[in-house]
Amino acid sequence: MSSPQLDEKPALIGTPALAKPRGKLVRWTVGAVVLAAAAGGGYYYYSTTQSAAGAPAGPGGGTATDGKKGGGRFGAGGGPAPVVATLVRTESMDLRLAALGNVVPRNSVVVRSRVDGPLLRLHFKEGQQVKAGQLLAEIDPLPLQASMAQMNGQFARDAAQLQNAQIDLDRYKGLLATDSIARQQVDTQEAAVRQYQGVVAANRGLVDAARLQLSYTRITAPISGQVGLRQVDPGNIVRASDANGLVSITQMDPITVVFAVPEAQVATVIKRMREDASVPVEAWDSTQKIRLGTGKLISTDNQIDVATGTLKLKAEFSNTDGLLFPNQFVNVRVLLGQETDLVVVPVPAVQRGSQGTFAYVVKADSTVTMRPVKTGLVDGERIAIASGLAAGERVVIDGADKLREGAKVEVI
Repeated sequence: MSSPQLDEKPALIGTPALAKPRGKLVRWTVGAVVLAAAAGGGYYYYSTTQSAAGAPAGPGGGTATDGKKGGGRFGAGGGPAPVVATLVRTESMDLRLAALGNVVPRNSVVVRSRVDGPLLRLHFKEGQQVKAGQLLAEIDPLPLQASMAQMNGQFARDAAQLQNAQIDLDRYKGLLATDSIARQQVDTQEAAVRQYQGVVAANRGLVDAARLQLSYTRITAPISGQVGLRQVDPGNIVRASDANGLVSITQMDPITVVFAVPEAQVATVIKRMREDASVPVEAWDSTQKIRLGTGKLISTDNQIDVATGTLKLKAEFSNTDGLLFPNQFVNVRVLLGQETDLVVVPVPAVQRGSQGTFAYVVKADSTVTMRPVKTGLVDGERIAIASGLAAGERVVIDGADKLREGAKVEVI
């Protein structure tokens, strides 16, 4: 037997034995590459993060996380912080009482028809100003004209009967003078004349009533003011019982504001009104940045509201520019007097912290110091300082959020 089979076995057995070691080598190579890539990515992330954290953040050369070298608040070791400062001054300030008020028109009416009938025409535009007595609308007058013609006819008939009865009475009196008729006939005729006089008087009243009803078909403005949106269109049947009416008219100029003051301030307000008959009052919008009008205090309520402990006051405003509208909420300021020789700074100069109110004072060496202060009156953008500051000192009004005690500043 020859040996070809022995030569084939090593090839068949040796082939799988060589493939298995080669697969392991590939897997180890791929794993090494993946680990190297992950290590490189982590190193890159760490290096870039550290570079960003160590970058200089300001003139002091510190980092963003180093509060002692320019990061966060400016300290004595960093560069000067740019701030805006102003001088503390001695000024006068108005003593004002603040309140929340509601705009109320002096007069407001709902125009209604006094007769029933079809609405023919409207003679106004929505939102326009009208004068008292100005024609606003017309209602169909034909039914009332017919009724008035009927009343005139009855009046004419009864007037003629009265005239005839009066002629008969005069004739009877002449006959009575000659003793030609009995006295009773004259008395009866006199009663008839008086009866016709009553009928004529009643008919005259009916004619006047019909004429009055006919005049109601022309609807005029009862007051001067601004008309609102119309409540009915021409062609509809209007009735005197309609709740909404045709349109409303509101007097806009002058206009009033009703507001309430605390019970503790009532005595001060009453005293001020007795001293000055024209106490100035200002109305401001909800943001207290736009003054809507300047008026005067005109009256007070007659009792304090026990539920709120306040007294209602009324002020009158000239509303020629139309900035005040009925039912509008406004901020009210009542001028009660004036304080003089007050230490005054702008409102942004006063800071608030855990220790209370304070201000940053700029010293001669261009450093700042925290000075506790007590505040007083506030008038717009100014605030009075009761203690803590003196006139002539400089205080920071912008840039204080970056400062701390002893920080170097540069006033710009």
